Amino acid sequence: MGISIWQLLIVLGIVILLFGTKKLRNIGTDLGGAIRGFKKSMNDEDSKAADPDSLEEDTDAKGQPAKPEEKPRDKSHS
Repeated sequence: MGISIWQLLIVLGIVILLFGTKKLRNIGTDLGGAIRGFKKSMNDEDSKAADPDSLEEDTDAKGQPAKPEEKPRDKSHS
């Protein structure tokens, strides 16, 4: 007992009537963008794990962790 093509078409028709084609297109676009972003982040993680030199970005010349640059404070509002 599986789902026949006619049952799928009826469900698809009901979904289109409820949400409309524009809303379904927006949902598809958003879902596709989310999947692409997820795949990209997974590939970035894999490339960072495979490339040990990429870890050196957060260190200075002596191998110490780089300190974030501090902005000079505006003393006129003290």
